[in-house]
Amino acid sequence: MNAEIIAVGSELLTPFRQDTNSLYLTRRLDSLGVEVAFKTIVGDSREHIRDAVRTALFRCEVVILTGGLGPTEDDLTRDAVAAGLGVELYRDPDLIAKLYARFAARQIKMPSNNERQCDVVRGAAVLPNAGGTAPGQWIETRFEGQPRLIMLLPGPPWELEKMFEAECEPRLREKLPPAFIATRSLRVALVAESTCDARIAPIYGQYPGVRTTILAGGGDIEINLRACSESLETAQARVDELAGKLEDELGDCVYSNRGESLEQIVGYYLQMRNSTLATAESCTGGLLAERITSISGSSRYYLGGAVTYHNELKTLFAGVPPLMIQGHGAVSPEVATAMAESIRHDCNATLGVAITGIAGPTGGTPQKPVGLVYIALHDGVKTEVVERQFPGDRARIRQFAAHQALDMIRRRLM
Repeated sequence: MNAEIIAVGSELLTPFRQDTNSLYLTRRLDSLGVEVAFKTIVGDSREHIRDAVRTALFRCEVVILTGGLGPTEDDLTRDAVAAGLGVELYRDPDLIAKLYARFAARQIKMPSNNERQCDVVRGAAVLPNAGGTAPGQWIETRFEGQPRLIMLLPGPPWELEKMFEAECEPRLREKLPPAFIATRSLRVALVAESTCDARIAPIYGQYPGVRTTILAGGGDIEINLRACSESLETAQARVDELAGKLEDELGDCVYSNRGESLEQIVGYYLQMRNSTLATAESCTGGLLAERITSISGSSRYYLGGAVTYHNELKTLFAGVPPLMIQGHGAVSPEVATAMAESIRHDCNATLGVAITGIAGPTGGTPQKPVGLVYIALHDGVKTEVVERQFPGDRARIRQFAAHQALDMIRRRLM
């Protein structure tokens, strides 16, 4: 069974607000075996909402609208849904009485426009709102001869979530045929998206029952696998079988087969090896340390480090001889090596990692262009240094550099 989520509100079409309700609803629908096929955002226009509803009813069995149930003139969801279904609205006197009683209990005079929240689409069941004043609505209807379910839910997340779990999920479970969705997520570090797909497409192409989605960004690739079946065991077996074959093909480029982040995996390895880590960063400005410490419990393996942006601080806090900087430049394998070795020694860590580079957009030269980064890893015995030329803007270069450093740590500890 497919679903479409329609988020109503002109504010969601600006750069300042984001639809987060659909993420929650997708997760809950997944657990019920309902696949979200479409997500639509529509502004506060009766005609646009009506047309979006009719389009959704044409292509999906379940349609959920969020928002537009308030008391103001631009709260048009109820009216637009009624228009899309060709039925009328009526104002429920019982709802009006309850609403006045709610305001009276708080010793607040209710503005008359709140009565708009008591308008009900003919044929709908009213869903009580434990967190607010706008009731939801549950509609069972037919469209073009096919059965359809429509839910009208409030926009505030705390209201929507309570209502969906208390009122909508039980009703949905009664209506849905047995269906279960199983998922797996493989994470791959520092492989080009096109290269990755060229290697695995011949494999996942043999599994038409498993939907494969590839997402890339910041040096990371997510391979998301999803299968639906009448039993969870069958669905899980399908995605697990494909995941195993993809892992065999990609080898140690896969750092996680359960969706964990690279910093989580690095933390696991450091704890398994009873190892500690210290960092010295220049162009990343502490981004590597931030990613490591974003994981709860990272104090068990991350000792600390230094952000040595200025050359004098590379000497003071990361032990780089001034003559080395003068002779090779701050962005050089020699300086990266010295930073990694010194920070490991000074912090008494198992591993020391250092990053120095040119994040841009200024500061590059023909010999050392923007995007040039050196990353060094020292374990007390040997030092590994890699040179990378990362494309993109300042934020992307910094993100790639931190990701490369994390992957070097992972591979050293494997």
